Amino acid sequence: MATLMSVLHTAHDMTSLVECVPNFSEGRDLAKVEAIVNAARGIEGCKVLSAEPDADYNRTVVTLAGTPGAVSEAAFLLIQAAKEHIDMRGQQGEHPRLGAVDVCPFIPLRDSSFEACAAHAHALGQRVAKELHLPVFFYGSAATEGREVLSVLRKGQYEGLEARMSGAETDHTDLTRLPDVGPMTWNETVARFGAVVIGARPILVAYNVNLAETDARVARMCGTIVRTSGRLIKDGDKKMRISGMLAKVQGMGLPLESHGISQVSMNLQDVAITDLHDAFECIRSLAADHGVEVTGSELVGLAPLASFLNAGRWYHADPDRATEVELVEAAVKGLGLEQLGPFNAQERIIEYAAEGA
Repeated sequence: MATLMSVLHTAHDMTSLVECVPNFSEGRDLAKVEAIVNAARGIEGCKVLSAEPDADYNRTVVTLAGTPGAVSEAAFLLIQAAKEHIDMRGQQGEHPRLGAVDVCPFIPLRDSSFEACAAHAHALGQRVAKELHLPVFFYGSAATEGREVLSVLRKGQYEGLEARMSGAETDHTDLTRLPDVGPMTWNETVARFGAVVIGARPILVAYNVNLAETDARVARMCGTIVRTSGRLIKDGDKKMRISGMLAKVQGMGLPLESHGISQVSMNLQDVAITDLHDAFECIRSLAADHGVEVTGSELVGLAPLASFLNAGRWYHADPDRATEVELVEAAVKGLGLEQLGPFNAQERIIEYAAEGA
């Protein structure tokens, strides 16, 4: 008989929603890409929201969303398929990578948390190590102290992994040299696959703000002002870095010739810190100081419901009385998300898309 705790856990698992974004190291052979992505389809409670191969990077980014158990199962099957279809000994591409599935982060959505996603990451990593005999590193909220940063764990990439696991001299200290679980020495399986980095992190949203100019002069200026890294100021041989206005934001300005406008193109790395309307209103204010109008914005991919509700509360005339639908509508209108084309909230809000499965 199931215990009360197990029943509660199962009930919570069925109401929670998480996102998982596996990145695998194949973006050119579309038959292989399709076979790997298809391995994650058809899992009840999980939906493949997107799969975006990039030939230059030789990498495909997959977005899964649904209940934690279903998403974990889909991620495992995707890693298993990548093990079958990708041989890292012949893989080349522009993007840094440590293995056939380079990184696999869990991201909390509804009724979830970083602690819960870290637990999902650990469970998946243990299963990958035990059943697929692959080395697994944990990063982000799932990491032990000193191992949180993906770029640090990935230093040396796949090409340096053999020396790293063999104890040869590398850029790694003993703190980051070896996997958390799985094989700790080089063998044929590891040579073919490499290693996978599994973890938990905040949601990342790709978001562009549109400016009524064609040369991107003000857009470029806004990009350097709002992005967290700010501007690098040079005076002869002297250099000075001035931090930007917004936290957890990458950004740059560029022209969008097909529409006769410019954009400030951004990655919002943690919408709990800098959300859609924060970035939009900041850029609108800066652009207005230089006589340029912000005409709307563009969401690339999907964003969480919380971001639309937060924006809706800013733009709606009576947010305390507004329904969820009305807040979402106010967000879409206030952010100008339909300037470049129709915006379907059921397909572009992660929770709605996941529940649509």
